[in-house]
Amino acid sequence: MTHPLIPKIIDLATPVARELGLELVGAVFQTHYSPPVLRVDVRNSQAGTSLQDCELMSRSLEATLDAVELIPDAYVLEVSSPGVSRQLSADREFTAFKGFAVTVKTEEPIDGQHQWEGQLVKRDDDAVYINRKGRAIAIPRSLVTEVQLSDP
Repeated sequence: MTHPLIPKIIDLATPVARELGLELVGAVFQTHYSPPVLRVDVRNSQAGTSLQDCELMSRSLEATLDAVELIPDAYVLEVSSPGVSRQLSADREFTAFKGFAVTVKTEEPIDGQHQWEGQLVKRDDDAVYINRKGRAIAIPRSLVTEVQLSDP
């Protein structure tokens, strides 16, 4: 379940990331830690996301969050880049990662398989499309349980 502060944090963090030439990918507030951990994922779409990108985002976002006093108690802010083993869900992610190697998992087998690997072509209302060794494959979206970036 998403923490109720996440939409507000995303609203504050998105313009901060944009000013730094970064894209906000997501945020999670892990309250089961003491102090709680706010993890924010950013991506530099122009170049690989660097440690410096994460440090700049961390300092800028921390100043913004402190100024508005959104989180009243102590917390730890972690800014990172999404790793390669990352699940895709938003339409913009399917556009951004077109051509990347993905693993598509299905609820029911298709041609005897629950898992498909290939290069991401696109996703539309009907299917997730991948290219597997030069062959286009359409996997019905209603059967897809997970699409994850994978190592090429």
